[in-house]
Amino acid sequence: MKISSMGYCMKQGVKNIHRNRMFSFASIITIAACIFLFGAFFAVVMNFRFMFAELEKNLCVTVFFTEGISDEEITKLGENIRIRPEVDRLEYTSADEAWENYKAQYFEGYEAAADSFGDDNPLEGSSSYEIYLKDASKQEELVTFLKGLDGIRQVNYSASTANNLSDIAVLIGYVSITIIAILLGVSIFLISNTITIGVSVRKEEIAIMKLIGATDTFVRAPFIVEGIIIGLIGSAIPVAILYFAYDHVIEYIAARFTLFGSSSWFLSSYDIFRYLIPVALILGIGMGFIGSRITLRKHVKI
Repeated sequence: MKISSMGYCMKQGVKNIHRNRMFSFASIITIAACIFLFGAFFAVVMNFRFMFAELEKNLCVTVFFTEGISDEEITKLGENIRIRPEVDRLEYTSADEAWENYKAQYFEGYEAAADSFGDDNPLEGSSSYEIYLKDASKQEELVTFLKGLDGIRQVNYSASTANNLSDIAVLIGYVSITIIAILLGVSIFLISNTITIGVSVRKEEIAIMKLIGATDTFVRAPFIVEGIIIGLIGSAIPVAILYFAYDHVIEYIAARFTLFGSSSWFLSSYDIFRYLIPVALILGIGMGFIGSRITLRKHVKI
């Protein structure tokens, strides 16, 4: 298509929006509402996933060693465990460190009782590895591996916690896909209706253009442009609103609910919008394009 023809199609697309401004405005507002809901839901899901990832990082499996095991054997066990694909990091706690931690936690204010043990360590033989996982769903595989290793007498872990984290992550994924699909469907339907009205208004003009030799692409292009512009505007507005509102909402939640303590429990606006901005704009443009194509295929017999 020539540059002059492209300019004509752009102008006609803008004219179509102005000509059907009430329906175009309704489509833009509805798309904006859908993209706003999508963006808000996207931010919520991303933050939930971030929180669960942080919780998974603190989910650990603790192993205790058999009596009489040497330091070299403990080191070798650590090397074998560390190379496992499920393992994020490994932390060693000696028996002396375990006793110091125990005294700090349970003998606070009763230091004299703790001192009564003298040089004796009641937790002798309780040195351990704390193994932190990359993925909570892989805990069972790791536990099975650990139980089969020589030199390990006990493996402590919470199966229910790992399973709950995995189930919630899967549920969030399914809910996300469902809601996004519904929002996209509604937006495409509305754009399609707007383009249909534009086609109805210009049916005679389209027929004349075909009679004088206009190509199919030339006839369709203004309507495609119209749908894309509607989708672009409809996605840009809510993204801008969400961008300026996000940090304020996070600060309010962190201050209002002591459960979170601080905004460090949430993703920064950069981490959210570096994905949301391109995704929302692509969705808006894509919905406009698809809605236009569906309508033209159905109503414009050229």
